[in-house]
Amino acid sequence: MSVNTSEPSPDPSLFSPVSLGKMTLANRIVMAPLTRVRAGSSGVPGDLMVEYYRQRASVGMIITEGTYPDHASQGWVGGPGIATDEQAAGWQKVFEAVHAEGGCIVMQIQHAGRGTHPDINGGRRILAPSAIAIDAEVFTEKGEQPFAVPEAMTTAEIRQAQEDFVAAARRAVEAGADGVELHGANGYLLHQFLYPGANQRTDEYGGSPENRARFVVEVVTAVAEAVGAERVGLRISPEMTSEILRQGVFETDRDDVLATYGTLMDQLRPLGLAYLSVLHKEPGGKLVQELRQRFGGKLIVNSAFLWQTTREEAMQRIEADHADAVVVGRALIANPDLVERWQGGHPENELRSELFYTQGAEGYTDYPFLQTA
Repeated sequence: MSVNTSEPSPDPSLFSPVSLGKMTLANRIVMAPLTRVRAGSSGVPGDLMVEYYRQRASVGMIITEGTYPDHASQGWVGGPGIATDEQAAGWQKVFEAVHAEGGCIVMQIQHAGRGTHPDINGGRRILAPSAIAIDAEVFTEKGEQPFAVPEAMTTAEIRQAQEDFVAAARRAVEAGADGVELHGANGYLLHQFLYPGANQRTDEYGGSPENRARFVVEVVTAVAEAVGAERVGLRISPEMTSEILRQGVFETDRDDVLATYGTLMDQLRPLGLAYLSVLHKEPGGKLVQELRQRFGGKLIVNSAFLWQTTREEAMQRIEADHADAVVVGRALIANPDLVERWQGGHPENELRSELFYTQGAEGYTDYPFLQTA
């Protein structure tokens, strides 16, 4: 008779490894997709962006800032793209630098939908589920301007957008990304289909929760087929309101939210995606944990948008089994060596938020590291 003498596995901690699909993370700290507008008018990552991401490669996984799949979908002045070979070549340098430091990096693909403006996307058409503008202003090269009324997408344009996501994912993986995250949150195109206030269609893409989830399911499925489901994550932000971000979303009906995101999870579950990323103020609450159960895969969470995730909160999320990894934003802007600081209980750098969206190295790649012997 054989006797199992192996020691039981220790409980997971913030600093223990975890696998998300094809990706093996050295720790459970994930760098949030952080808009930093350093890609210039070309949308091509340059040496400054290479250094920024390289510095932060000690986290378990980096999620890049939102990256547009085609020029019309660009949502930020100075945002990067993955629509051209030149942009892909710029990202390849980023991926190589992160990998040289032993890091893991996935690209977030973000289609702005109605969340852009002609003075951001080069005067191109603005497409969305329905012709409903965001009741807010957006920063453009000509200053703050009201969001424009978008054009309601035709079925052919919906299919083209799906193809754009697939092409972008392929280009990212071919350039060396470990995977891709599809941005289905924060009021951008995928989220606009989910949210009834932005989607008033009467065809198969509007109306019922199942219909509103259809486009997201189709995009995720197509991308998973193109690059492998084990390389694909999805970000959602159920119960988001515009108090968090000026994107015209007010998901205040819990029943509709659960019906919409629940059916989305049910349909995505068979794909075997690498992970689900959820932005919500209560990651350990009933809604997020039910969606986690229905998704059936690895969950990473971010509870903070207007405030900073602390070491104590991040550790508690893992110890309480609220998630498999924790997404961290502001603390990683100010502390490129955050893993070392948190693991050793060291003090953190002061965040300089006034430099979030400037153009140079200041407030971007000049935060000091811990002094080493």
